[in-house]
Amino acid sequence: MARVHVGVLASGRGTDFQSLVDARDRGELDVDLAVLVCNVPGAAVLDRAGRAGVPAVTVDHRPFGKDREAFEREVVKVLREHRVDLVVFAGFMRIVTPYLVGEFPNRIMNIHPSLLPAFPGAHAHRDVLAAGAKVSGCTIHFVDASVDGGPFILQRAVPVLDDDTEESLGARILEWEHRLLPLAVRLFAEGRLRVEGKRVRIDSRGIDVPPSA
Repeated sequence: MARVHVGVLASGRGTDFQSLVDARDRGELDVDLAVLVCNVPGAAVLDRAGRAGVPAVTVDHRPFGKDREAFEREVVKVLREHRVDLVVFAGFMRIVTPYLVGEFPNRIMNIHPSLLPAFPGAHAHRDVLAAGAKVSGCTIHFVDASVDGGPFILQRAVPVLDDDTEESLGARILEWEHRLLPLAVRLFAEGRLRVEGKRVRIDSRGIDVPPSA
């Protein structure tokens, strides 16, 4: 089976992107990290891509104004040029349109720092603490046209401690993001994921999939 070509979209520091690079370099993730696309000029993730030998392209969203689809058409052009099979949102801070989802149906993964469907949106840690929740976590899911929707692939619960801040909670959840994201990409690359409506069936034979809690 041919190696899967992965395109990563990111906007910031790039620690989730780095988790993919590290898993590749350890021999745990046999994929081609074909391209990184960043919508924020000068973001730290671009330096990470350079050090990792991953081609990086900046597509600044600002010149497109409110025309999200026009921006996405430029992104898709880059992804097609690099023959991308799977798109991974790794800290990509943009709401996407049905156009992008339609170009890669059930082939876009996102990582969200809460146990979806609870606490969607851009401020999950803040919302978790404000609600007094006792448990949070992270979710890897396929992307559909909804905000932080789409079939769930992997989840991991993380306790919320009494003295947690957004930063401390986020740091503990990030550790699990860095474990689950490479695993989800591996499961896809090895043909172990089957989407049935809103459910994702996982063939975990011969592979260690951590429990959700």
